[in-house]
Amino acid sequence: MTVSCESCSMPIESGPYCEHCVDAEGNLQSFDERFERMVGWQARRHPEQSRDEIEAATLRYMATMPAWREHPRVTAQA
Repeated sequence: MTVSCESCSMPIESGPYCEHCVDAEGNLQSFDERFERMVGWQARRHPEQSRDEIEAATLRYMATMPAWREHPRVTAQA
């Protein structure tokens, strides 16, 4: 059975987080690290968008993820 990562929604086989969202010990990376990586990924996919647009979209997306929806930076955007 495939489930989704609670941090980014990538399909995974087991556990709450995918290999991209955890550190070497298997712990969820910090919000700031995940945010910057997600912003970077979006910037590569949408080079026409400004950093501000990408950050806003990333925060909106992270608000849908169980790992981040209660984080202060995410809830401040609501």
